[in-house]
Amino acid sequence: MLRLFVRRILYGFLILNLMTVLLFVLVRLVPGDAVAIQLADAAVSEERIAELTAEFGLDVPIHSQLVDWYSGAITGDFGTSFSTGQSVASMVFGRLPLTLILTGLSVAIAIVLGIGAGVTSAIRRNGWVDNVVRFLSVLSLSLPNFWLGLMLLTITSVVWKWVPPLGWEGFVESPWTSIQQLFMPALALGASLGASIARLTRSSLLEVLGSDFIRTVRAKGAPERVVLYKHALRNSLIPVITLIGIQIGALLGGTVILESIFSLPGLGREVFGALNRRDYPVLQMGAILYGAIFIVVNIAVDLSYGLVNPRMRVRANGGTS
Repeated sequence: MLRLFVRRILYGFLILNLMTVLLFVLVRLVPGDAVAIQLADAAVSEERIAELTAEFGLDVPIHSQLVDWYSGAITGDFGTSFSTGQSVASMVFGRLPLTLILTGLSVAIAIVLGIGAGVTSAIRRNGWVDNVVRFLSVLSLSLPNFWLGLMLLTITSVVWKWVPPLGWEGFVESPWTSIQQLFMPALALGASLGASIARLTRSSLLEVLGSDFIRTVRAKGAPERVVLYKHALRNSLIPVITLIGIQIGALLGGTVILESIFSLPGLGREVFGALNRRDYPVLQMGAILYGAIFIVVNIAVDLSYGLVNPRMRVRANGGTS
């Protein structure tokens, strides 16, 4: 297991550095002049434009800019925002917790609803409950999360005359208000993942329930509840865990739009604003942080296989099962 962990960390470090170089080039290829946008297209002298270009470090070749960025990043200095003049690290890390909370809540909602619906659908295969779950799963997969967020906001405000509280206060200051603010965006964000989990749980559980070892367990007289939850469900969770790890990236990407829709001051909203402002340092750091979170989650997913299925732990240690 330790060997697997070290190998995944090294792969993750390599991928993160390749992503850093790629992002550094791509953000500078986004149409729009960063200096002109910061000046709001005001009529200024060429000297002022040149001065601001030098201040932003854009007057040197891109490879030199990349070297300068790495030199600062090693010491924890990720640059200064073009638009606010603040430290990029303080801006990004200050908004990260809210995005992590929103993503974690959406994953929790997706897991509870998805596994519950998938198990129920598998137990009642081809019945009306199964048909309803499958229909709702396909419907949820067809709806973009930002559209679903807008519909939830519209329905609650128009039909129920209720709008989530505005102005983020934080869990410590006001936990109930924070839950009200986060529930709808988390539900919209996790709906698609929940539908995917439900469909995969159903198919995987049905496959396991039809296997030889389940028939052996039943022949030994084990109660159906033990057969289902202790043996069948546990062995069917490996593909579900893999799906969750893969979809974390999509959830993080969805926060960029949903945080703007629900006025949540998270990292996604900051990255979206940085893109509009062509604030390269903030955009670069935010995107890299998203990538780092995705890599860490996938390493955790790889390591979790051994907890769910001990045979996977044996393979990871180089043994045979």
